[in-house]
Amino acid sequence: MIINPNVVVREGGFVFHAERGDSFSVNPVGAEILRLLRQGQTVAEVVQELENRYDADVATIEKDVTDFFDVLRHYQILEAS
Repeated sequence: MIINPNVVVREGGFVFHAERGDSFSVNPVGAEILRLLRQGQTVAEVVQELENRYDADVATIEKDVTDFFDVLRHYQILEAS
């Protein structure tokens, strides 16, 4: 997964889709996930990083990341790599 090149992501969780003119806010974990994707990490690496940082089981993290990615794809923030 890659972030659409028309999308700007700011540190505080502000997401702007320049082509569509849409803006969104994500929580700190969402901002962290987007930062990791910008760094080129894979979905598995993102899940591993979150598992290392947060006290949650991997199945919950995988489901939450999958759900978040579904929303990002819906709003054309993510593209298939």
